[in-house]
Amino acid sequence: MMGRTSMAIQPALEARGLVKTFGSITAVAGIDLSAGPGEVFGLLGPNGAGKSSTLRMLCGLLVPTRGRIRVAGYDVGSDAKEAKARLGYLDEEPIVYPHLSAREFLHLVADLYGVERGPEREAQLQRLFDLFEFSEKADELISSYSHGTKQKVGLASVLIHEPEVMLLDEPTNGLDPRAARRVKDLLQELAAHGRTVILSTHILEIAQALCDRVAIMNRGQVVAVGTLEELRSGAGSSEASLEELFLQLTGGIESRDVIDQLLQG
Repeated sequence: MMGRTSMAIQPALEARGLVKTFGSITAVAGIDLSAGPGEVFGLLGPNGAGKSSTLRMLCGLLVPTRGRIRVAGYDVGSDAKEAKARLGYLDEEPIVYPHLSAREFLHLVADLYGVERGPEREAQLQRLFDLFEFSEKADELISSYSHGTKQKVGLASVLIHEPEVMLLDEPTNGLDPRAARRVKDLLQELAAHGRTVILSTHILEIAQALCDRVAIMNRGQVVAVGTLEELRSGAGSSEASLEELFLQLTGGIESRDVIDQLLQG
C-alpha cells in the first residue's frame, strides 16, 4: 500500500523537535513527524530505537524533555483534554484491568471519554465484540484471557470512542493470523474513512502492506522518512524491499555479515 501521500493542509498529528532524556540517556533525539487524515504512518526501527518512547510522548503519557506535539491543532501539553479526546493509544503490552470483565472495562473507557450511555453505546460494544470475536468471553474476568484476547480488548478500548488519531504500538502482537488479518483490514478501512493511524511494528511485511509512509528510527533519530518509492530513491535502489532498506539504514546488514561468519566458522 505504501505510496499514497497525505495532501491535508493541517496534519492530524504533528510533532516538532521531540527530545526525551532519562538521566544521561537520550531515548529520542530531536525528531519531527507529521501524519494527515486518512494516512497510515509506520514507525519502524530496531529495539531501543526510541519508537515506544515517541508514541508515549505523542499520546501524552510521557512528557517530552523538549519539543511540541499537536493533535488536530491542539497542543498535547497545554490543551491536553482536547487533544487526548481525539486520540486512542494502544501500548505494546495492553493496559487492561484484570479484575474487570471486557464489558466492564470497555464501559469504563467509554465513561472516561464521555461516550453517552444508551443503546448506541451498547450497539458499539457489540460491534467490537463481534469484530474481535470474543463475545462469549465478554463477561469473564480479563485475568482469565489469553495474551491474544487481551490484545483484542486493548484494541477495542482504542476504538470505543472513535478517535480521529490512533497510536498503536505493535497492534498485531500476540494475535493469530486470522485476527491479525482482521486488524490489518480494519486499519485500512478506518484510514479510508479519514482516520489517522500511526503504528509501530517489527513485522516489516505489515508495514509495507499497510503504510502510506514510514519513518525509520535508529538510536533515537529518524534516519529516513517517506513512501517506499521515496526511500528507494534515497537509497539508489529501485527494487529494494522495505526489509532491505531497513537493514541498510539501521546497520542490520553488518549484523547479517557477522551471522554469516559465525555459520562459516
